[in-house]
Amino acid sequence: MGYGGKLDIRPPYQREFIYGEKDQVAVINSIVNNYPLNVMYWAVRDDRTFEVLDGQQRTISIARYVQKRFSIQYKDRAAYYHNLDTDVKNRILNYKLTIYVCEGTRDQKREWFEIINIAGKQLSDQELRNAIYYGPWVSDAKRYFSRRDCVAYRKGNRYIPAKFKRDRQEYLETVIRWITGGQGKVIENYMAANQKKPVAKELWVYFESVIDWIESTFTKYRADMKKVPDWGSLYNAHKDADLDPQAIEVETARLMQDYDVKNKPGIYAYILTGEEKHLNIRTFDAPMKTTAYERQGGICPLCEKWFKMDDMEGDHIDPWKDGGETIADNCQMLCRPCNRRKSAK
Repeated sequence: MGYGGKLDIRPPYQREFIYGEKDQVAVINSIVNNYPLNVMYWAVRDDRTFEVLDGQQRTISIARYVQKRFSIQYKDRAAYYHNLDTDVKNRILNYKLTIYVCEGTRDQKREWFEIINIAGKQLSDQELRNAIYYGPWVSDAKRYFSRRDCVAYRKGNRYIPAKFKRDRQEYLETVIRWITGGQGKVIENYMAANQKKPVAKELWVYFESVIDWIESTFTKYRADMKKVPDWGSLYNAHKDADLDPQAIEVETARLMQDYDVKNKPGIYAYILTGEEKHLNIRTFDAPMKTTAYERQGGICPLCEKWFKMDDMEGDHIDPWKDGGETIADNCQMLCRPCNRRKSAK
């Protein structure tokens, strides 16, 4: 709390404190040198108190420095707050922050959140949603999915892409996207429907079910499993299927060793769906296609018509799924219409 107890610096929807020491030092150096910090935004609550809408990281950085949590370089030496000259201490304590106070309906606040997000690029998409639909449900969901050592991290970190950050609410966004099967407005609708609920247990139970299903279906862990973009969709579509984990492991191992499979993380979706698009099968290179074109004399073997080289595409004579390799002897050139028809079968 701050501002005489009237300001909630860390409302439930806000992100974790993510500033590193370099960022915190930059804030204090700006104040010591009397440089302006960007405008901060506070939202007015129904009881006429305030909460930090934008500016939390800078506010906490100031508090941490005054509390002697880190040092800055001052007069060629490391200086904590208590090491500073009195006039510099006063300069910090008397520094004026520029605050814009926002109040209004939820839709009006949403507009403010979006303006801040566009102009300052401060809030992630999910942080923006947390701000709009804040309440007990968001607070409980963050307990599961947003804390540094949250249970979702301990349970499922091996299956969540590394680019997704808990402290930017991207774990939470991921699991809502999984359970809803959608993005954007679909996620917002789910959060709106759950906003007033006291707990987010349904979301956590769903997440547990996804991870348990992954581990019982694909019994050997591989690092590529962390790169699968959407385990939720695979679970939603195949959780009730009668799958053979032992046979799945044999097939997974075979595909992992297949040189023609370029997208190894796509193996899991391919095994469940049978769709080769997930594998990004290695294509025939230019010399292979030229050799096949000359051998055929430009004739498509399916429709028996002549085509220019640019109007034909390389195709496996023996299909890849039947063991056909991506080598010159297994390459034929088909006209585009014939190749499309063959691929659609």
